[in-house]
Amino acid sequence: MKIAVVAVQGAFIEHIHALKKLGVECVEIRKKSDLCQDIDGIILPGGESTVQSKLLRELDIFDELKKRIEEGLPVLATCAGLILLAEELSNDERSHLKTLPVVVKRNAYGRQLGSFTAKEMFKGIGAFPMRFIRAPFIEEVADAVEILAEVDGNIVAVRYKNQLGTAFHPELVDDTRIHEAFLAMV
Repeated sequence: MKIAVVAVQGAFIEHIHALKKLGVECVEIRKKSDLCQDIDGIILPGGESTVQSKLLRELDIFDELKKRIEEGLPVLATCAGLILLAEELSNDERSHLKTLPVVVKRNAYGRQLGSFTAKEMFKGIGAFPMRFIRAPFIEEVADAVEILAEVDGNIVAVRYKNQLGTAFHPELVDDTRIHEAFLAMV
């Protein structure tokens, strides 16, 4: 099994460490040709969604990435990655890949000082430590979207077909169960 991690900006190295801990082969996606290799899944990391989207377009990765996800390539998207996948953003007129039928609110918990950790139930996994850093949350989901976790009544994790999205950073805690759940999807 080979998992690609988009490595143009953000917390990509932490995902690579989590995958290596699980014995999974990883490749970094930094240019379009990296995405053309034989991969079984892809991770869109946290970071700055606007910067990531801009770089994906400048590096000519955006359209191929969107196509591969729409064709069924399993994807784990965390924080900014969730924003990239969202069909709509409630507090930003921009949208990006638009493959996940949800409405996301960017920076929903405020700025950096509003960062926090919560231990909440994640469907199929149990209690999980969730690290939120300038995090979004999901305000609306389409009927086909499965809600996996909520914090204080806000949706923070979903699954839709081949897409697993979290508003938090599972790569920043010492618990690989969400990465394991993603690998089970692959």
